[in-house]
Amino acid sequence: MNAKGGKVRGRRPGNGSTRDDILVAARGEFEEKGYDSATVRAIAARAEVDPAMIHHFFGNKEKLFLAAVDVPFDPATIAETVTSGRRDQLGERAVRTFLGVWEHQHVRGPLLALLRSAMTNRAAAAMLRQFVTRALLGRVVPALDDLPDAELRAEALVSHLIGMGILRYVVQVEPLASASEDELVALIGPVIQHYISDVEPSDGS
Repeated sequence: MNAKGGKVRGRRPGNGSTRDDILVAARGEFEEKGYDSATVRAIAARAEVDPAMIHHFFGNKEKLFLAAVDVPFDPATIAETVTSGRRDQLGERAVRTFLGVWEHQHVRGPLLALLRSAMTNRAAAAMLRQFVTRALLGRVVPALDDLPDAELRAEALVSHLIGMGILRYVVQVEPLASASEDELVALIGPVIQHYISDVEPSDGS
């Protein structure tokens, strides 16, 4: 209570910090509504804090978004899983690893928020592009640098996986959305493999 008997807003009672409460609320709003439709006021209401607390911790909505969609997995570990092992099995590993990441509920929410927002907002799209370029492609390309057009091949590989993720988890197109992991690995794995298959050397003809 303040000196006038009014309730002080800005921090909820309990074990969680106000900052964590805001991030949880922000992820929910961004996941459900996308970047443009989610508002600081709605996020504050969801977190049961004063909007001023969001500005205090994060400055503005864009900075809050960047904090909220912090990808909840280690890109280095994912890239190593995909690129380690036999080259002729990379396509299968890539699809299975990608699907395995999405199946974790604590990962799926932030990823959905990122993809949905990237489809409607330039800033979010730029963030996704930077994440893909630096965190994923930057680790996959070196593993393919013995191939011609290694960067293009890696981009094709990653873009195919992201496209599958959008149709399966964001748009939820059937029967792709309900297909089993094994079905998708068998169907899409060979396509991914084609992107990184060795090319026969030119005979000069």
